[in-house]
Amino acid sequence: MSDETEVTAGAREAWLGLIALTQLLPPLLDSEASRESASNHYEYFVLSRLADEPTHRMRLSALAAATNASMSRLSHVMTRLEGRGLVARVPCEEDGRATNAVLTEDGAKLVATAAPGHLEAVRERLLSALTASQIAQLGEISTALLGVIDPSRRPSDACTPIVAAASAAV
Repeated sequence: MSDETEVTAGAREAWLGLIALTQLLPPLLDSEASRESASNHYEYFVLSRLADEPTHRMRLSALAAATNASMSRLSHVMTRLEGRGLVARVPCEEDGRATNAVLTEDGAKLVATAAPGHLEAVRERLLSALTASQIAQLGEISTALLGVIDPSRRPSDACTPIVAAASAAV
C-alpha cells in the first residue's frame, strides 16, 4: 500500500537523473567556457546576455534575474569582468538610483569568439543526445519547474536559451 510520502520508481529515477545532471553539467560547461574564453560558464553567460541586448547594456538587477544570480554574486563577477576590461558599470540614464552593466568592445569580441565553440559544445554534449521532440519537452519541463521555483520569472525568460539552441540543432 502506498501513501503520499512514497515516490514511484519512475519518479525516483527521474529525480536522481535530474540531480546527476545538475551536478555534472556545471563543471562540463565551465571547462568548455574556460577553453574558449578564459572564464567560467557563469561569466560567459553574463557576457552573452549583455551581448544579446541591442544596446549591450542592462540594469544590474535585470541582469541578475536574467542570469539566475543574487546581486551579491553578480557584483563579484562584474568586478572580475571589469578588471579584465570586458564590462563596465555606468549610472542608469533613466534612473539615477540604478546602475547598468555595459559590455565593452573587448567583451563583445570575447563573446563573438567564444560563441561558436560554446554552441558546438552544447550541441555535441547535450542536444545531440535528444530528439527534436525531447528538446521541446525539455523546454516545457524547464518552464514548468522554473514557474514553481521562481514564480516571478516571465515565461520568456525560462527556456529562451533552450529554444534557441534547439532551433539551431535541428
